[in-house]
Amino acid sequence: MPRLRALLEQAWAAEAGRGQFRSLPLAAALYCEAGRLGSIEGYYRVGLIYFSGNAFLRNPEIAARFFSAASLLGHRDAGKLLEITGPPSSMALPCITIEEAGGFDLDRYVMELPRNKRRVAELIRKLAPHYKVDIRLALAVASVESNFNISARSPKNAQGVMQLIPETAARFNVRNPFHPEQNIRGGLAYLRWLGNYFEGDLVRVIAAYNAGEGAVVKYGGIPPYDETQAYVMRVLEYSGMGLDVLQPGKKRRSRGM
Repeated sequence: MPRLRALLEQAWAAEAGRGQFRSLPLAAALYCEAGRLGSIEGYYRVGLIYFSGNAFLRNPEIAARFFSAASLLGHRDAGKLLEITGPPSSMALPCITIEEAGGFDLDRYVMELPRNKRRVAELIRKLAPHYKVDIRLALAVASVESNFNISARSPKNAQGVMQLIPETAARFNVRNPFHPEQNIRGGLAYLRWLGNYFEGDLVRVIAAYNAGEGAVVKYGGIPPYDETQAYVMRVLEYSGMGLDVLQPGKKRRSRGM
């Protein structure tokens, strides 16, 4: 799944200090979110951070909780480490948020991507103003959707950098969804259309890009889907637009929409 793979790659970048200042709390936050979205490895990696991380993070009890969760899902190495930590006293998984971990530096991250992915990011920067889409919003969506992977394909057949399903690609005249420029133009056109449809309401635009505008209209906001709720938060955090827009009574309109 491209979104999950992107999340794990970004978590590793935070853990290794590649494209981010090395941050084990940020890595733990990202790995934990990957676990919540179905990654056994995500939970295992959180456990490793609490098991062998620095003195401020080392916590055998919390490590045991994540090893236990990963082990129950079939991760063999997690089961072996659970024998060292012993069983946890609770199964609650205390995930911290990206915001609590200090945030994700999208600009720095993009600067240190491999050359082929940097070219994709530069194309997004070049094209976004033509569609009156905020550049940081467009980059955040691309990073969360595929981590700038032009050949990404999801189990639901979402394709390319901006993960366009065939219906959306056809709707915005994308003939080859694996052609970077065509795919990006299609994604930007959809973001512009959503911006007009939801009168610039950033939260609804992001939610609709993930779940479809019909679901957002049906629920009057972010649909009650775990994936969509996590998606909205990640895009907002990566774009630097702030989670305050999620508070009742507050709206944030994206620049250019």
